Amino acid sequence: MTIQRRPPWTFSITRRTLVHSLAAVSLMSFGALNAAVRAAEPPNVVLIIADDHGWRDYGFMGHPHVHTPHLDRLAAASLAFTRGYVPSSLCSPSLASIITGQYAHVHGITCNDPPMADGQGGAAPAKRDSLAFAAGREILNARMARAATIPRLLAGRGYESLQTGKWWQGDYTVGGFTHGMTHGELARGGRHGDEGLTIGRRSLQPIADFIASARDAKRPFFVWYAPMLPHQPHDAPEKYVEPYRAIAASETVARYWANITWFDETCGELLAMLDSGGLRDNTLVIYLADNGWIQDPQTNRSDPRSKQSPYDGGLRTPLLVRWPAQVKPRRDEHQVVTSLDVLPTVLAAAGGNVPDQLPGINLLDEAAVARRETIRGEVFLHTARTLADPAANLRYRWLVASGWKLIVPNAANEPAAKVELFDLARDPDERRNLADADPERANLLHAALNAWWPGR
Repeated sequence: MTIQRRPPWTFSITRRTLVHSLAAVSLMSFGALNAAVRAAEPPNVVLIIADDHGWRDYGFMGHPHVHTPHLDRLAAASLAFTRGYVPSSLCSPSLASIITGQYAHVHGITCNDPPMADGQGGAAPAKRDSLAFAAGREILNARMARAATIPRLLAGRGYESLQTGKWWQGDYTVGGFTHGMTHGELARGGRHGDEGLTIGRRSLQPIADFIASARDAKRPFFVWYAPMLPHQPHDAPEKYVEPYRAIAASETVARYWANITWFDETCGELLAMLDSGGLRDNTLVIYLADNGWIQDPQTNRSDPRSKQSPYDGGLRTPLLVRWPAQVKPRRDEHQVVTSLDVLPTVLAAAGGNVPDQLPGINLLDEAAVARRETIRGEVFLHTARTLADPAANLRYRWLVASGWKLIVPNAANEPAAKVELFDLARDPDERRNLADADPERANLLHAALNAWWPGR
C-alpha cells in the first residue's frame, strides 16, 4: 500500500516481503536511561554524513584556509569529539555500519560493488550490466533488509524517516525508511543513490517537504542527509572556487576545498530550516563523515593514505552531537569514538530499544564513553572477490588503544604490506612504524585484534 500525502519526489513505499522479514531480529532494552531523555515528546533526529571529507578540513579542526562557518558553529554548540573514527574507509560498508551499528564483517556489506562478470572486479559500467552484478546486489540488499537499522528501530517509536543522498542498498525501503529519494533500480542507473544524489547539490526542498509533512502528522522524524559532497565531481560553483585559487597548492586542491564550503553552505541551510521551524531545541543533530579524503594536488584522485586506506587520513572524522534540550556543549579531544556509536546514541535519545550485542555505546552516557579504551576496524576491497566470506575481501584490520595504533594487513590481498605500529600522539601522520622497535606492544595489540576478529 502506498502511503498518501507524500511529496511528489518520493517513490512508492509498498513494502517488500524482503523488508518485512525481521521476525528473527531480537531486541532488548538498551538499559537504564536518563529519565529526562525518556520524555513524552521524543526528539527529532537529523543525521548529517559528509562524503569523502578529510578530518582536518574544517575551521573548527584547525585548517588555516578551508571555510566552514556553519559546521564551526555546529561544533561550538555540540558535544564535539575530535577523535572520531569510522571502522571502514570505503563508502558502502561505512554507511551500512552507521545505519546498522555493526561492523562490516557482521552485517555482510564489505564492498562497494559485488563480483562482476566472470568473477572479475573493476568499475567498468559494462560489467555492472552483468547478471552476476545484479545477483550480487540482491544479496547485499537482502542483508540490509534483515538488519535492525536506525529507521526501522525508530519506527517502533512512531517516527517517520527520510533517506536522501548516498544509499547503496536498493530502494530506500530496504533500509526501513518510510520516505526517500533513491529507487535503486539498476536499469535506471541505480547503484549508490541515483535520484537521491541531487540532494544538496541541487536543492534541499525534499527535506523541507518531508519535515512539513511529519509535523502535519504530529510525528517525530529522522532525516538521513548524506549528500555526495564534498565527494567528486569537485564542481562547486565558481563563487566557491575563486577565493581558494590564490592560496591552494593547485587547482585540484582549490576545487576540493570549494566543494567543502559548498557542502558547509547546505548544512547551514538545513540547520536554519530547523531554527525557523522552532525545532532546534528538541532535534538531535549528529554529524560525521563516511570516510576521509586527502586531495592529490597533481591529479583528481585522492592520496593513497586517505580513502580506502587503514590510516587516519581515511578513517578519522570529527563526530558532533547537538541536542540543546539535553546536551551541554563541550569539546573532547582525548576520547576515541566511532560511527558505530551513532545507532545506540539515537535509540537512547528516542527512549527506544536497541539490538543486543552491538559494539557501539551511547555517546550521551559519559561513564560509558570514559570507560572506552579501544576501538577497532577493518578495510576491505572496493569490489568483492566473493560475498560468501568477509575475510576473503579483507585488506587490513586496525586497532587504536591508549594513543597507539596497530595496522595488520591481510597477506592474501596485501602481500607487500607489513604490520605497522604508530604512536599517534607523537606521530599523528603515521610515518614512523615502531612495530620492530616495540615488538612487545605490537604483539599485545595484535592479540587483542585477533580476539576481536581473526579475519581468517
